[in-house]
Amino acid sequence: MKKLFFIFLIGLVSLNDACSKEDDEDVLTKDGPFAISELSGNWEATKAQFSVSSTSVDVVEDGGTVTMTVQSSGRFSLTIHSINRNAYTVSGELFWEEWQGSFYLAIVWDDEPNDWDTYGHTYTGTTLTINGGTDSGEYDFDNDGDFESCTIHFIFVRS
Repeated sequence: MKKLFFIFLIGLVSLNDACSKEDDEDVLTKDGPFAISELSGNWEATKAQFSVSSTSVDVVEDGGTVTMTVQSSGRFSLTIHSINRNAYTVSGELFWEEWQGSFYLAIVWDDEPNDWDTYGHTYTGTTLTINGGTDSGEYDFDNDGDFESCTIHFIFVRS
């Protein structure tokens, strides 16, 4: 009987630990400081900066374009057309990551569907700024076909 009670007690403790861990997990949601659906529409970058170490490239400042189309679901596509290079498109889905009472703009990139990155942001209704930390983006700085991890800073206006 003691052995059965001991096994039961271990099961209860394990169940309690599992529930506690679930409460600590990050949560992705569409509702945060504002609903992700508010971003739906077309956006054009006035700044699209990629930086690593002492190297920095602003695609827009250099004469290129960056556009983003966001669906009301948060699905988006981002087209980057650097000057003298072929345009390319990346896509994903926008969320909020709720963590310890705060919300962070989160992107689940289509090429890494089981992971997400978080970004600093500001949003005024007509302007959206996205700032990433180290390794928050990728850019082919030397145009050799290999993308290097970098920091990103975008400023978009509704178009």
